[in-house]
Amino acid sequence: MAASSLNQLHSDFIEDLKSKGRSQSTIIAYGKDLEQVIEFLGNKSKTAPTEVALEDLEEFKADLGKQDYTPKSISRKINSIRTFFKYLYGQNMISENPAEKLSHPKFETKPPRVLTEMEYRALRDVSRTDVRLYSIVELLLQTGIRIGELTRLKIDDVKTTKDGKLKYLDIEAFGSHPERKVPLNQSANKALDEYLKVRPKANDNTIFVTKTGNPLLVRNIRTSIDRAFEKAGIKNAKVNDLRNTFIAHHLANGVSLVTVSKLVGHKRLSTTEKYLDLIKKEENGTQQKLEAL
Repeated sequence: MAASSLNQLHSDFIEDLKSKGRSQSTIIAYGKDLEQVIEFLGNKSKTAPTEVALEDLEEFKADLGKQDYTPKSISRKINSIRTFFKYLYGQNMISENPAEKLSHPKFETKPPRVLTEMEYRALRDVSRTDVRLYSIVELLLQTGIRIGELTRLKIDDVKTTKDGKLKYLDIEAFGSHPERKVPLNQSANKALDEYLKVRPKANDNTIFVTKTGNPLLVRNIRTSIDRAFEKAGIKNAKVNDLRNTFIAHHLANGVSLVTVSKLVGHKRLSTTEKYLDLIKKEENGTQQKLEAL
């Protein structure tokens, strides 16, 4: 146990995350955050987990502040550190967890960004010239699925109810997110059908692929939608705001909190509840009124 270095345990921890089915983006983020703190601790001649104290981690946090990291970025790194040392404690690599009392910096959480009617209509308009992009935008807007879930979609995941009246996406369980079924409305279904007619031949049945038939990556989609935002003149928007728009739209139109939470795969109902405050502000006239998609 004493011979295990932080670098070796970092590798073990990453393998543990992979075995638990955590997303690739999460694993990469944890990996980079921990490499940074391990390098900092190494400069303090602390290479074994038993040598690390809360004061060392507090120094690292303070050093991040001096490097102009935002409070939100620092908070994410602290989450990585706390998860890592919790893992070490659970593996009996340390008898005390030095990160247990490592505090997060205070920062103001911005309300979810929801596209206005003019914005999402503009986004859809500029996307129509690209069948694949339009299909992606429609699915994200009309189903509220995560971008990672969209990249993992297979042709076989598009299913039809027994009575043949409704198509839906069968979203597979991934990491801590459970399996769920998400209905496809007429707009999303039509856009998807149009894309599948011209979809390039591929080595597997992943729905969204490149021109050479390789699965489309998350970063490819982010780049394409960011360009569409720019072309449509939409400022300060991100891909996840399409999901935010779906949630806010359905809640504003009377869909129950529980139903919306299940549709988008929130682990906690409280995550969905935060959109209610946004809707109340909209209704009170402090923000632009939400319109139906």
